Amino acid sequence: MARFPTWVGIALVGALSVSLAGCSSTGGKRAEDARKAAAAQGRAAVNTPRWTFAMITHSGDGDTFWDIVQSGAKQAAVKDNINFLYSHSDQAQQQAQLVDAAVDKKVDGIVVTLAKPDALKAAVARAEKAGIPVITVNSGSAESKAFGALTHVGQDETVAGEAVGDELTKRGRKKALCVLHEQGNVGHEQRCAGVAKTFGGKVDNLYVNGTNMPDVQSAIEAKLQADKSVDAVVTLGAPYADTAVKAKTDAGSKAEIDTFDLNAKVAAELKDGTLGFAVDQQPYLQGYQAVDLLWLYRYNGDVLGGGKPVLTGPQIVTKDQAADLEEYANRGTR
Repeated sequence: MARFPTWVGIALVGALSVSLAGCSSTGGKRAEDARKAAAAQGRAAVNTPRWTFAMITHSGDGDTFWDIVQSGAKQAAVKDNINFLYSHSDQAQQQAQLVDAAVDKKVDGIVVTLAKPDALKAAVARAEKAGIPVITVNSGSAESKAFGALTHVGQDETVAGEAVGDELTKRGRKKALCVLHEQGNVGHEQRCAGVAKTFGGKVDNLYVNGTNMPDVQSAIEAKLQADKSVDAVVTLGAPYADTAVKAKTDAGSKAEIDTFDLNAKVAAELKDGTLGFAVDQQPYLQGYQAVDLLWLYRYNGDVLGGGKPVLTGPQIVTKDQAADLEEYANRGTR
């Protein structure tokens, strides 16, 4: 908030410059672009050209995590005077086709997730060949550099899983169920492998159909009923945490429910003790930084990371941080 007056000042200087250039077509276009940005939300903080950036993710419908990513990306787009396009598909081939479509539109930059990197490799290469800068976000940190992306913004999924394993051990848990809701997602596999690496107990993986919540609940419930030794359930996405809580209740289990990622419901359930802990990778920051870094590259040739991912997590959050997190989650930024 302390920077807002500075942004307004910059925007006013830009607006004054545009008004002085009102007789030129460039000045008129920039004025129109600035009006569109202001109508979207807030004001542009810069007077750079109205570039178009496309973000293409592997999200399914209704995933609140990606609402938070978009919130950050859209805010950065407004600040940077960017025309922001978002599309998604949880089907890898369709996601690749969406990347191809963005290339055909000759966008000025692409942000893409690499949950299933093999399926996206050719599409990313096509963007690179067309001279379109690419930043990977959230998934695919291991493949990002090899695919030619400028940088990767997100958490290291293996490191995040290891942090969960350490936390479970610290809490005295003996057997954990790691619930994978999207088969073939390399990030999910890395998370559960990380848990198994550092956890002092045993880890069982449970594969579920994440697009069908009743089936997810039934699968977790059946596992908890069949194996009473499971004393921790780890879900890999915030929307699945509450489903796991319901499954635990119906199964009569005493297992602790923990999760990757945050949303308002997770923050509330951390606060009341329904959940043990969550792993925050700051999705708002992922969206914001990805767009902002593309703008910096277009404007000034800047690249962050030095060939390494720009990490936004992991951070273990518990009941102690829940009150603050609930406020941020309710406004859609955590």
